[in-house]
Amino acid sequence: MKKDAIKPQNLRVGLIGPVPPPAGGMANQTRQLKELLEREGVAVTLVPVNPPYRPAWIGEIRGLRAAFRIIPYLASLWRCAGQVSLFHVMANSGWAWHLFAAPAVWIARLRGIPAIVNYRGGEAQAFLARSRRWVLPTLLRASAVAVPSGFLRDVFAPFGVRARVVPNVVDLARFCPAVVPPDDGAPRVVVARNLEPIYDVATAICAFASVRRAVPGARMTIAGSGPERPRLETLARQLGIAEAVAFAGRQDRDGMAELYRCASVMVNSSLVDNMPNSVLEALASGVPVVSTRVGGVPYLVEDGATALLVPPGDADALAAAVLRMLQEPSLADSLRQAGLREVQQYAWQSVRLRLFDLYADALGAGSGERGAGSGERGAGSGERGAGSELVGCGEERTASFAIRCGSLRSPHPTTGDVGANSFAQDGYPSLSGGSPELTAHRLPPRSP
Repeated sequence: MKKDAIKPQNLRVGLIGPVPPPAGGMANQTRQLKELLEREGVAVTLVPVNPPYRPAWIGEIRGLRAAFRIIPYLASLWRCAGQVSLFHVMANSGWAWHLFAAPAVWIARLRGIPAIVNYRGGEAQAFLARSRRWVLPTLLRASAVAVPSGFLRDVFAPFGVRARVVPNVVDLARFCPAVVPPDDGAPRVVVARNLEPIYDVATAICAFASVRRAVPGARMTIAGSGPERPRLETLARQLGIAEAVAFAGRQDRDGMAELYRCASVMVNSSLVDNMPNSVLEALASGVPVVSTRVGGVPYLVEDGATALLVPPGDADALAAAVLRMLQEPSLADSLRQAGLREVQQYAWQSVRLRLFDLYADALGAGSGERGAGSGERGAGSGERGAGSELVGCGEERTASFAIRCGSLRSPHPTTGDVGANSFAQDGYPSLSGGSPELTAHRLPPRSP
């Protein structure tokens, strides 16, 4: 069968993964992928791993809530497998793998349909090294393993798992430069990560304290929620910058797009990372990026060409890079224009070719010439093209973002479950508590 015999209109895909709320990186990607596939004519059956608890009070009881979520989830997987052509499984490390991804792969195998594991998360190497005995038998039985970056492809290779790069998709119609930039002259620094230890927002706050001394009018907005918020707010007060730091909480897609269009610099201070959507969205919005040089970030941007990269946990280096962006307009503009060109390769029209090629191979319609993990390079793998013609935002958004700049409010209040473990930030449910084995940088001590 020729590969072009697979047409989107003939596909029935079971999409398994988290969906908002809460709005995390993987949850947003799952929702976006469903929307994009349906626009192509694909029949998508969504099996969410984080549906609301029924009754709601079950969600307050650890252990019991796991049973109330897992049993219906397994039943939904079994029904879905009898109705679709293949499973597309959004997977992550830790308990998210064991409880949600692995059962989907095995049920697909029992029902005789292909399962594509779309693996994400910057902690994959540590997770595979620690749990390879339990993880590899399932991974090796998947029809294909897709990863969003060359970084993760290289992580999987030593474990004998061949992975193919299918990059994250950036909605360039939503995330685009401001038509009319803010005119109040106040530099705005944006952090768009959840308040988890692995994202080390404390270092970003410490760096901003130094920036604020050099540029007194600068302001910072932190868009994200999580268990570190009280300690981060205390840190900002201790540093004397609380009035200049706004904790905006979780924002939906439109809220984030407006926030980027108000920004002067986007800061990513994570200790562990893969292919952060926040960096891609900032680039697409014409916002210069300063990030730590960790995980897949150097596969995504090039230091001095499309972003500035600094060592993790180094507040002084982070502050110096932000100040360069604010004080050297030619540098900021050069990085901004390069970023806009770079991000074009993450548009759906580019990524869809890789995805449908992967579907065709999983369904046995491919020629076999490009198997999983064949080493193809491209988007997210370190090879950077010039991109295509840039398309600007519609002017109808100007009034909306001008009103909201500097006055964002969180539509999603923080809950005890958000960020309670290493996968909650992606929208996965917190079932048993626990936190990553990393501690935040220079945070005040926790209350007893």
